[in-house]
Amino acid sequence: MLKGKFNIFILTGAGISAESGLTTFRAEGGLWSGHRIEDVCTPDALATNPDLVCGFYDERKKAASKALPNPAHEALAELERFWRNAALGNFTLITQNVDDLHERAGSQNLIHMHGELNSAYCMDCSVQFVRHGPLEGNRECPSCSQEALRPDIVLFGETPRCLPTIEAALEACHIFVAIGTSGNVVPAADFAAQAKSHGAETLLLNLEIPELPVQFSDCRMGLASQIVPQWVSELLLKMNGTMQRSGE
Repeated sequence: MLKGKFNIFILTGAGISAESGLTTFRAEGGLWSGHRIEDVCTPDALATNPDLVCGFYDERKKAASKALPNPAHEALAELERFWRNAALGNFTLITQNVDDLHERAGSQNLIHMHGELNSAYCMDCSVQFVRHGPLEGNRECPSCSQEALRPDIVLFGETPRCLPTIEAALEACHIFVAIGTSGNVVPAADFAAQAKSHGAETLLLNLEIPELPVQFSDCRMGLASQIVPQWVSELLLKMNGTMQRSGE
């Protein structure tokens, strides 16, 4: 499966950023404490009180800007560089996270399926652009001058980004790895089963065993900052050995 035929698909969730100090969605006393989802994370909330929604995500943006990539982010960036330089095949990294820690660690071929904190979207003219500053009280679009900017985030009830691209990558991958994700939120919860149905090896790196462990060929439990670098080191060693035996 070498020479451009060994495709890898990696899915990351909140668990990989938790060790960088970003609280997870389901953590007790975590991110959504003091806020009902209906008030800050839905299209209805955005229509009813856009400044409240913008303020909520401004706070998340501020927290993310202070966080640093951890060894798990860095290991995945190292793996991508190796995959690309060795021309092994497609390397696809899908994150459910809206922070930019993967990018700051060096990841390049990355899809944010739930949007990005450092991006804004105009509901009037559909322009989309990088926005590091706050949106609360600053919703005027630089393109059409309407007070119509919103966080470029997939709210509850909205469709995740790039699903056709993700589906194609799942069908073509040989290795599927889920890292730091609960496996409870669709459509990402179905990705492992989809990849496995197409013959991929499926691996989970997480703190806890998932509700449906049968989806995975192997499960390794532990902190992402520890088990992800360990797995990457093992895979690099294996792939280097395979290439040497193949005369690459």
